[in-house]
Parts: sequence; structure tokens; C-alpha cells
Amino acid sequence: MIKFEDVGKKYPNGYEGLKHINLEIEQGEFVAIIGLSGAGKSTLIRTINRMHDVTSGSLTVDGTDVMSLSGRSLRRFRRKIGMIFQSFNLITRTTVIKNVLTAFVPDMPWHRSLFGIYNENEKMKALEALDKVGILEKAFVRADQLSGGQQQRVALARTLAQNPQIILADEPVAALDPVTANQVMDDFKRINQDMKISILINIHHVDLALKYCTRVIGIRAGEIVYDGPSDKVDKEILDKIYMGGQEEEV
Repeated sequence: MIKFEDVGKKYPNGYEGLKHINLEIEQGEFVAIIGLSGAGKSTLIRTINRMHDVTSGSLTVDGTDVMSLSGRSLRRFRRKIGMIFQSFNLITRTTVIKNVLTAFVPDMPWHRSLFGIYNENEKMKALEALDKVGILEKAFVRADQLSGGQQQRVALARTLAQNPQIILADEPVAALDPVTANQVMDDFKRINQDMKISILINIHHVDLALKYCTRVIGIRAGEIVYDGPSDKVDKEILDKIYMGGQEEEV
């Protein structure tokens, strides 16, 4: 379980990215976070793996106080949480499988990581991850020869290879065309249902959020203004989330 208790996030310039967040997310949920740019969507998901520190309140994941972690314990904690970005973050001049294999580097002896030496078990896990997102046949193709949707699937496979309990996705389909965006969301939904991995996705496309996710959290100016089933979201709720103009970017 991910649990926020009166969580706040204030930046050094005084801007409040999050205000009094109270939230519980059970294992296996598929949650969309929607709102205006700068409303706090990215800040919210990035506190979960300590990419951003909270400045007040309490944030726990499976009973662990996230802010109490440091050094090796923080690195070990982050291994349970996969992160997907809009920009894919691939090494484009190498093969797809080598990109997926980088998921194992944090757990490898320094000499193997230095020379990129992977054992057969790691290679098999990488191939299995690629198979789960439907691009096994691209394993030995250079990443820069793939389409945007295929590159995002490689990023997802890399995350799956680390065997996460939670996947955080920060605008993973924002750079994709509508058809490809639906295909990638299909992958997220299948992974959520088949592997029971909790997925929190920060997404601008409200139609995709309502189509694929079972729960929607609406954020406005750092505060949660809606938290409930996706099939209950109507025009009145969307107006509450989006009306009032653009929030300040952080």
C-alpha cells in the first residue's frame, strides 16, 4: 500500500507543489492522475520513489517511511519501483536487449557492470520482458531504429525486468500518436491485470485515463479535488479539475 498522510511539498522558491495530500493506493490498482500542467501530477508520483522529497506529512510504501531511507536502503527500495518517462531514456545507439539488460546493473558486481557482462539468467529475463510487451523480435535491433511506440515498449520492458511492485509513469504516451498511445496503454493494462503490479500514470489525455484506468485522481493547484472510479467522472468533475486556468509550472 502507498499511503500519503497530510503530505506537502514546498520548493525552495516557496511554491507549494502539493498541499495536504491524503491518499491510499492498494497493491494492484491502476490509477490515472489528471490535471492541468503544473498542478502537481508529476510531483505526486515522484515523491513515491523519492525523486522529490516531501516537506511535511508522512509517506509510506508497504509500511516503510520513505523519508527515513538513505544510501543503500533507498537504492534497494527504489528497485521495487519502476519509472517510465515521456522521453523513453534509452541508449539509442545500442540494441534493444542491451537497453533492457541495464535494469540489472544496480545489482551486479562492479566488474560485470563495468564491462557489460550479463549472465544467461539475466539475458533470459530480458527476453521474457520484451516478449511481455510484444517486441521480442526487435531484441537485436538498435533502439534508434524503432518507432516512438516501440521505444516506449522497450522502456516498459526494462522496467519489468527489474521485477517491480509499482510502476510510476510520467506522461508515457504524450509524445505518441493516438493509435500508438492506445497500444502502449493496452500494454500497461495487461501488465496491471496479469502481474498485479500497481500502476500510477500521470496523463494529459483524459479519454485514455477514463478508458484504461479504474481509478482517477484529479489534482488542481497541488490539492486533490477528485478521487474515485473512472466511470463516475463527468463534466462537472472535469470542470472542477480543469477550470480556473493554467497553474504555475515548477
